[in-house]
Amino acid sequence: MTTLNDRPVGAPERTIGQLVADATKDMTELVRYEIALAKAEITADVKNGAFGGALFAVAGVFGFVAFVFLGVTVAFALHEGAGWDVWLSFLVVAAAMLVVAGLAAAIGFGRIKQVRPPERTIRTTKDSIAAVKAAATGKPVAKTITGAPGARSIGH
Repeated sequence: MTTLNDRPVGAPERTIGQLVADATKDMTELVRYEIALAKAEITADVKNGAFGGALFAVAGVFGFVAFVFLGVTVAFALHEGAGWDVWLSFLVVAAAMLVVAGLAAAIGFGRIKQVRPPERTIRTTKDSIAAVKAAATGKPVAKTITGAPGARSIGH
């Protein structure tokens, strides 16, 4: 026959040292799981942020090169006057590069806007803190772990 906490009837009570050791082990495991969850959530956001940053760099390079081409175009335009030969080709290339730079900047900005805080980690950490506080005060805790396969209820 067992009691409510699955301790056989007549089994010796656990010592405070054993309880503290178990609590320490459980808290260590909980912190490890929270860190793993944070890493999993942040990884996707870091990839989006890095890709967006790379597109901003591409936009910067194309923008700079386009600026150089525009400068050369103006110089040739002033030199040639109304002759459409050399400077027109530079102008077309510079305009095309500005379009590419604008598109890359717009896509990069959209990717960076997708970066979000690790919401599940924040929520589960708050739940864990509430459970520890409730356990310390002796109040019962009944919280369901959401988002986990086979969600279960913890507490009393």
